[in-house]
Amino acid sequence: MATLIIGNSRTWEMVGDLAGLTPDQLRAGGCVAQRMFWFARDGDVLVLPFAPPADYLTYVTDLTGTDASSLTVVIPPPGSLGSDILTPDRLTDPSFLNDLRRSLGDRPPVEIVAVYKDLSVTGLARALAAEAALPGYPFSAQAGDALVNSKAGFRALAAGAGVPIAPGTVVTWPEQALEAITDLFDQGHSVMVKLEFNGGGFGNEILSRTDGVVPTGAPRVVVLPDRPALLSYVQRRWEWLTVGHAHRLVVERFFPGSTTVYAEFLVTDEAAQLIGVGELLMEPVAIGAVVPAQTIDAETRAELLDGADRLVESLRVLGYRGVVSADAIVTPDGQVLFTETNCRLTGTTHLHLVLDGRVVDPGYREKRVFLERDGWAVPSFTAAIGRLAAAGLGYDPTSRTGVVVTSNDVDGDGTVACCAIADDLQSAEQLHSRLAELFVDQSS
Repeated sequence: MATLIIGNSRTWEMVGDLAGLTPDQLRAGGCVAQRMFWFARDGDVLVLPFAPPADYLTYVTDLTGTDASSLTVVIPPPGSLGSDILTPDRLTDPSFLNDLRRSLGDRPPVEIVAVYKDLSVTGLARALAAEAALPGYPFSAQAGDALVNSKAGFRALAAGAGVPIAPGTVVTWPEQALEAITDLFDQGHSVMVKLEFNGGGFGNEILSRTDGVVPTGAPRVVVLPDRPALLSYVQRRWEWLTVGHAHRLVVERFFPGSTTVYAEFLVTDEAAQLIGVGELLMEPVAIGAVVPAQTIDAETRAELLDGADRLVESLRVLGYRGVVSADAIVTPDGQVLFTETNCRLTGTTHLHLVLDGRVVDPGYREKRVFLERDGWAVPSFTAAIGRLAAAGLGYDPTSRTGVVVTSNDVDGDGTVACCAIADDLQSAEQLHSRLAELFVDQSS
């Protein structure tokens, strides 16, 4: 029996109002959805927003050992936002549902794997009579995933579990925000404000009374030297900060110079299994990751895992099932402060469950460093693979080292994401530095 894999890589609870995404952002979301091929095994059925590029499909399945000809891809008709992402209306289209049932042989799938289990995915499970195939269905069918992905809800969850978080609060009204920000300013701190639902740092802004603060985890720093400037900011930005008064806002102390780390788990009925510990690369928002985390010592790692265990067990008791990443910062003075939980397939899940274990066999798990970065500009995916091979940089299954192209965003922003696999971090960084030389003339 097949696993049904759903590439809903952009949802309202992940990135906010989908109608507010630009055409480039929509296309980029669709390109990321193609990354679900890393999770596919023989005979699986994938629901994707558009047809996969043949060269990318062949490349991924060659590395994972999956028979590409055994996979079935079902593409719903375009929806209200076109054909770039899987909007909810596309997943309820009657002709799509008929095609999907036929592709599954008119039998429920053995399992349903989605990027994010929102109500459109639970509705699809019901339409297929496959509720039992979706892990945590009872929880997710009550919009539980929105509860555990809320940055506002996270602070309550963490506080209840006794997990350390940055000083701050959750606000509902502009007056509350003004006072919470002022309180942190008066203590001499900069402030980070966070939209309740967004990802990658793009829903965050850093506020400071003075110049010179370097942004990390947010695209920009807004300098507000006095109360009138702060009042003006809150008034001007309140619609954006609360998505039209629909959401709450997180206000917390910003810690300059911190490192962002995470512990990722797979939560089942029985337990939560640790699948990886890594570090997110911020420039100034997330542009990649290194696995395992290289800048924390054993004591800091133990603190990270202690807090993460408590968070994830709380989520398990609530009823959440699936992948969860517990994110934290390590401050310059060594504090481990948790910042959010991402209860979905994350931007690093493929590193932990596929590259580390399927592409690189488990016997080398403790002997390799995985350094993934977005943004290698290439003329085409095929050209990128060809240049890697010609330069001797492509992944070598014998040495278990080299560069794997993990995501094909060429049709979006003209780039691909690459993961350098090496014996140590320095060697992985050297592999990435050599990529920049391969298309200096941008000729293929």
